[in-house]
Order: sequence, then C-alpha cells, then structure tokens
Amino acid sequence: MPFIHYDQIEKEFVTPKHSTAYGALALGESIEVGYLSFKGGEGAELHQHPHEQIVVVFNGRIRVRLGDEEQEIGPGSGFHVPPNLLHGVTAIEDTEVISCKNLVGGVGHRT
Repeated sequence: MPFIHYDQIEKEFVTPKHSTAYGALALGESIEVGYLSFKGGEGAELHQHPHEQIVVVFNGRIRVRLGDEEQEIGPGSGFHVPPNLLHGVTAIEDTEVISCKNLVGGVGHRT
C-alpha cells in the first residue's frame, strides 16, 4: 500500500476495549497510523500498552493525561507515549488526530 487514502479505508472503533477512537488505520510492516476522531466528551480511559505512540491533533481540543502530568492541547500539538506509560484522553470538543503506534507482536491499535 504505497499510497494511503484514508477516505477509502473502512472506518472502525480501533480500540473499543479502552477508547471511543473511530477512524481508519493504515498498516505497515512495523508501524500503524490511524486517522481518528473523538466526539466531544468521549476519549480513551486510562490504560497502558507495550507500544510506543505519538498522537498529533489536527482539529479540536483534547485533555491528555500522561502518567502524573495533564495538559490540554489543540491543533498542531501532540504527545508521545513511551511503552507501558499509563495515559488517557478526553475530547473537550469533536477532535481529529493522527495516532502512530509501533507494532508489537504484529499488533498495533487493536490491543
């Protein structure tokens, strides 16, 4: 899949165990990149996983908790989650993000 057209990839709840993140995933050999959305008031409960993750906000605003730190971020900002760090997200308003995870045991977002 050398070219990725997210509007042509089937949308899904990508981490229903932990999150209401909804969107499309592009899968490579060692990384998975999701173009995801959260409705205002929804998000990802506090959880941890063995994947390293980087999330960038395109539009909207989210409140992010990383370990003991918490911050509200918006477009053009993002956050880095090292493996196994407790983290969570709450959308303050409808929000779109790009979320990148490395694959661990062949698994990315679908933990």
